[in-house]
Amino acid sequence: MTARTVRGAAGATLAAALITGVAACSGPGVGAAAADAVVVGIATEPESLSPLLGYGKDGNSKIFDGLLTHDADMRLKPALAEALPEVSADGRTYTYKLRPGVKFSDGAPFSAKDVVFTYRTILDARTNNASKTELDAIEGVEARGEDTVVFTLKYPYAPFAERTVLPIAPEHVAGAQDVNSGDFTTRPVGTGPYVLTAWSKGEKLSFRANPGYWGGEPAVKKFTMAVVKDDDVRATRLRSGELDGAILPPRLARGFEKDPARSTYAAKTFDYRNVTLPTHHQVTGDVAVRRALDIAVDRTAMVDGLLEGAGKPAFGPVPGDSPWFTAGTERRHDLDGAKRILDEAGWKTGDDGIRVRDGVRASFPLWYTSGDKIRQDHALAFASDARKAGIEVKAEAGTWEVIEPRMKTDAVLAGGGSPADPDFDQYLLLASSLGGDGFNNMARYDNPAVDRALDEARRSGDPAARKAAYDTVQRELVKDPGYVFLTHIDHLYVVNDRWEGLTTQVEPHDHGLGSGPWWNVESWKPRAE
Repeated sequence: MTARTVRGAAGATLAAALITGVAACSGPGVGAAAADAVVVGIATEPESLSPLLGYGKDGNSKIFDGLLTHDADMRLKPALAEALPEVSADGRTYTYKLRPGVKFSDGAPFSAKDVVFTYRTILDARTNNASKTELDAIEGVEARGEDTVVFTLKYPYAPFAERTVLPIAPEHVAGAQDVNSGDFTTRPVGTGPYVLTAWSKGEKLSFRANPGYWGGEPAVKKFTMAVVKDDDVRATRLRSGELDGAILPPRLARGFEKDPARSTYAAKTFDYRNVTLPTHHQVTGDVAVRRALDIAVDRTAMVDGLLEGAGKPAFGPVPGDSPWFTAGTERRHDLDGAKRILDEAGWKTGDDGIRVRDGVRASFPLWYTSGDKIRQDHALAFASDARKAGIEVKAEAGTWEVIEPRMKTDAVLAGGGSPADPDFDQYLLLASSLGGDGFNNMARYDNPAVDRALDEARRSGDPAARKAAYDTVQRELVKDPGYVFLTHIDHLYVVNDRWEGLTTQVEPHDHGLGSGPWWNVESWKPRAE
């Protein structure tokens, strides 16, 4: 679906972000670049621009294309393939006919061998791609001539076509160097609408329109991603005219309500905020503590207060309005119930109001990323609710470099969510085999019933069987929460009115360059004066 477009709305939020900017200087609200340029500010930059290492795996990477892509309503449509795949009756063979005449930005022709190279390289054990389990269903991929690719699956994996939005890398470039550390990771070559011209890490990424793009050369000729990590700084740069668009939390977006030169775009999302509860910590490793925290939090108050209504309570990775959501797994705010659970588990209230059991205080740190006001607000609200139940949560700010080494034992205010298919997010979040694998299963959650259900769901081609399996997952999370899910967050963008063709899609959590109103920046046209 396409999210609503409103002028001067004050209602959505997020933490990592993109921002667009203009280019000619004349006064407040007007940027300082050329008429055919857009400057995009991002809160976090990618570690790599190689799809072999995970960049752009959900589509819209701008440098690359996948075999398929999504339209504004998140329906699959052809990209490097000339049509949707032919699927065998048993659901285990997908055949793609490739679009003729496509070239990489260096002029080399694109063919089936590049598709085979991309998927085989990602699946290679030597490739450092944390998302390779997403392609677990693939048994083999082969080229049939220059223009046909055939995937054979181990089992009828229902959402496999969604996996083929994954960007395709050129074998003649990426195959001639180390996949994990070669120049391709920072100097990519793709078939997409834009070409990277420079990357100053921590500062900006610069792109130019690809004149040979198979979809036609974009009207936006220069595209720059400025790295702007702090929400307040991003808003200040937007107000000064240095940027002409931004994703902002509600309290900052309100400052642009009466601006006649900008519009606000609100995008619905699967983006959630949660608290990881590491099983390797003496407090959060106790199921009773996890269950108590899960009902001690006041999710509705967080939506109303922190998000100003731009979101909804989260009871798991699946939003409550999704057909994949399991009715009956909603958790109401029940502080008295949380206290009873802790009392029965032997956590007794001490003189300072903090519970103790066997000499262990019910206390643990909760990390959130510096400069991210939404995560900070959620962390402080969670800590306040936990304190009422007798659990001390000490909120700490830090960079990911500080946080990552502590994730085994320390809680983190984290995020995630994918609208494409429930497997895409839940397997990486909950599978015990991925515990401690980077940002996958950060809580090191280990629940055999959940593991079985996740495997059943990804291996079944029957929608009813898949729904039943994900129902099991969601019910298990009520009995044995490894995370406390807090809110699902709508994303709010304030953008200059210089361009036409802006819409939004339903967005995932990881919504860098490819989301926001600029998901289709290659299709924008200058607004007629």
